[in-house]
Amino acid sequence: MNAQTQRFSIIGSAGSLECALDLPDPRLFPVPVGLGLVGHPHPLYGGNMDNKVAQTLARGFVALGYAAVRVNFRGVGASEGQYDEGIGETDDMDALLQHMQQRYPGLPLALAGFSFGSFVQARLHQRLAARNTPAERLVLVGSAAGKWDMPAIPANSIIIHGELDETIPLSAVFDWLRPQDIPVIVIPGADHFFHRKLQHIKNLMVEMWHRRPPAPL
Repeated sequence: MNAQTQRFSIIGSAGSLECALDLPDPRLFPVPVGLGLVGHPHPLYGGNMDNKVAQTLARGFVALGYAAVRVNFRGVGASEGQYDEGIGETDDMDALLQHMQQRYPGLPLALAGFSFGSFVQARLHQRLAARNTPAERLVLVGSAAGKWDMPAIPANSIIIHGELDETIPLSAVFDWLRPQDIPVIVIPGADHFFHRKLQHIKNLMVEMWHRRPPAPL
């Protein structure tokens, strides 16, 4: 991501996991104001933590003053193990969370994911809510609705999707979120990988972060 990216490894349930950490500018944020975990796209189709959308989400967290951390899911890069349809990958993200909470105790937690990573992060949020330790916010880009069984998400989630997404149709995202009455930010002309549109993801993430959903009438 940049020269300051810290690469490290942790031990998960399937073995060693390759991770990357980016910290905010210490001149603006002497200490991070939160933890932001980022999930990458599908491992079997070239997805990894250095994917451009995943890196853009990490940059959004850094701009907000968060310590942004990514992990190569099992079987990707130097991470051990094999693809596990999102189940083991949720364990991988949970292992990263526990490591980071020991490293930076007491910080608020936010989750972000792209494509397959959105499914993993939504599942992790569901797990954390069951522990009574939910994330403060989710940012899901190219959400995997219709591809995987996406769980319900909080009302303040930031959902960004490309108008011309050829992998996950916008209509599938609407079908998933319509019963939850959660809006979707649609980027005109954007495909699944947001070619030439990446800047909108970071800008919208930062702009929307401190907004609250309108109260029901």
